[in-house]
Amino acid sequence: MVSIALTIAGSDSGGGAGIQADLKAFSALGIYGASVITALTAQNTRTVIMVEPASVDMIAAQMAAVFDDLDVRAVKLGMLGARDVIATVAQGLEGRDLPVVLDPVMVAKSGDRLLPADALDALRSLLLPRATVLTPNLPEASDLLGCAVAQSEAEMIRQAHALRAMGAQAVLMKGGHAAGAECVDLLVTATDTMRLVAPRIDTRNTHGTGCTLSAAIAAALAQGMTLSAAVVRAHGYLQGAIAAADRLAVGSGHGPVHHFHKVWSNG
Repeated sequence: MVSIALTIAGSDSGGGAGIQADLKAFSALGIYGASVITALTAQNTRTVIMVEPASVDMIAAQMAAVFDDLDVRAVKLGMLGARDVIATVAQGLEGRDLPVVLDPVMVAKSGDRLLPADALDALRSLLLPRATVLTPNLPEASDLLGCAVAQSEAEMIRQAHALRAMGAQAVLMKGGHAAGAECVDLLVTATDTMRLVAPRIDTRNTHGTGCTLSAAIAAALAQGMTLSAAVVRAHGYLQGAIAAADRLAVGSGHGPVHHFHKVWSNG
């Protein structure tokens, strides 16, 4: 039987990030994807025009409906958008022994803020302790910790351990915002640090990279892989999706990565 993963995130009308990216990544990796939509966004590859949150009653009802009928094996959390939404999602996960991949979505690729500052405390206290793995980029880690953005791998590791001290079992520090010819991600656990390195690809089509990576990790965990194996496979999948992104030519801004680069015959 096919494994099932659940994404709890916002909808991207442009199709490159959020729920749409997560479901594409699930499908590309052989996972049946269920979804709980936390917000509607009117956006494209250039900008976010409008965000309309779903009611907390609707979010709770979606979660209850999915968990009541589907054998969910892993959960990915993306854009939550508000303190009361975070509390609702935390309550819906209570008592469920499932791996949780928490992608702390705070700012869109366009620069638009998607999580208000007053919701950070709720994210820290209610969801970090639920996270099997937290997947922040460098600015997100800085926001969560209230400190400067890491400028070195040593600082990335220190910040990862500080985030682990808030409750996350493991932290994948993503180095996409750093400089240099190579992009370095660091998976930091209680006992080890794993370094994942890839050449920095010269493309502007990187919309949805964070969503795609966290969804790919959740897909692997739903299939029963260990966390380290899940991160390695997800990292390789994302690098292929970025390398093939320019073949899509979607939009005139930051286009999406190519989720189906191994599936489409013309991709």
